[in-house]
Amino acid sequence: MSPASASAEKTERLLNLILALKSARRPVSKQKIRESLPAYAAASSVEAFDRMFERDKDELREMGIPITTTVIDVLFDDEVGYRIDASETALPAITFEPDEMAALALAARAWSTASISGAASAGLRKLRLSGVEIDESVAAGAEPRIRTREPAFEAVHAAVSGLQPITFDYRRNDGELTTRHVQPWALKNWHGRWYLTGYDVDRRSERAFRLSRFEGPVHRKGRPGSYAVPTGHVPEVALEAAQPEPEGTAVVRVRHGGGHTLRRLAQRTTELDESWAEVEVPYRRGTTDRDVVALGTHAFAVSPPELVEAVRSALLAVAEAHEPIPRKPVGAGPAGAGPETQPTRTGDRA
Repeated sequence: MSPASASAEKTERLLNLILALKSARRPVSKQKIRESLPAYAAASSVEAFDRMFERDKDELREMGIPITTTVIDVLFDDEVGYRIDASETALPAITFEPDEMAALALAARAWSTASISGAASAGLRKLRLSGVEIDESVAAGAEPRIRTREPAFEAVHAAVSGLQPITFDYRRNDGELTTRHVQPWALKNWHGRWYLTGYDVDRRSERAFRLSRFEGPVHRKGRPGSYAVPTGHVPEVALEAAQPEPEGTAVVRVRHGGGHTLRRLAQRTTELDESWAEVEVPYRRGTTDRDVVALGTHAFAVSPPELVEAVRSALLAVAEAHEPIPRKPVGAGPAGAGPETQPTRTGDRA
C-alpha cells in the first residue's frame, strides 16, 4: 500500500469517527462504534480494533477534538460510551480581508500546474462551500507558477507526507553516483529548485538533496509513519548549511528574460546591451557550471577558466550525443557582442 493511500484511509477513518460521535444523541459504546464503521469492523481481532481505536482517540485529542467518556448505564459502570460535543468543536464563521483573499487567489494560481494542484483546488472548493467567495480576478496580471518537473517529485512528496523511508540514486556535486537511504523530513522549493531534507541513515546525519540530481526511481523502504520529523526542523537552515563554500566569483553572461536563478544569486549585474547582461555570482564547482549548462543558448561562462572548461566539456558531450547536429566553432559567440567583449563561448549551443 502506498503512503498516500494509507494516509487517505486513516483520514477517512478519523473523519467517519468524528461524524459518528458528533451526530450521536447519546454516548456510543465501543462495540457499537466497531459495528458501525467499516474500517473498525475490518480489524482482524478485538485487540487490533482496541489498539486502532485508542490511537485514533489520542490523535483526535491532539488535533483539539476532545472525546468525552460517559457511563452508559449507572447499574453497569464498566460499560462506557463515547461522544464528541459539537459545541466544543464548532468554529466561528470564516472571514477574510481583501488582501487575504488576493493571497488565496494567487496561491491557487501558483499551484495550478503542479502535481498537487488537486489539493489546492479542493481547498478552494471547501472555502466556497463555507460561504467564502474568492474572486480569482483580483490576481489578474500575476502569473506565478510552481513547477514540479523533476520525475522524483511525486514519489518524494508521498514519502514526506507518509513519513516513509526511501532509497534512491543521487548524483553528487563531483559527479559520483551514490545510493542513499533517507528518512524524508521536508520538501522545499528554494531558489527556484526543489530540495528534500531528511536523515541520511548511512551517514547518520541530516542532509539535503536536490531533486534534479535524483537518478532512476525512488523506492520505498519501510512502513509509513515509522519515524518522526524533529521538532523545530527548518528546511531553509538545512539547505543553507548544505551549500558548499564558494571558491571565488564566477562571471556569466545571460540573455534578458532568462537566467533568473543566476540573477538572484548575483553580487553584481551589468547590463551590456538590449540582449545580454553580465552577472557575478559565487562560484561553486559542480553547481555553477550546471546552472550555466541548463540555460543552453541563454547563457555562457566568462570566468574563471575552470568554469569555462566545465561548461565547454558538458556542452560538447551534449553535442556528441545528438550528432549529426551541426556544431558551431567553439569560439562563436552570441549575436550583438562586440569583438572587444567576446570571451570564449561555452553556452551558445543547444
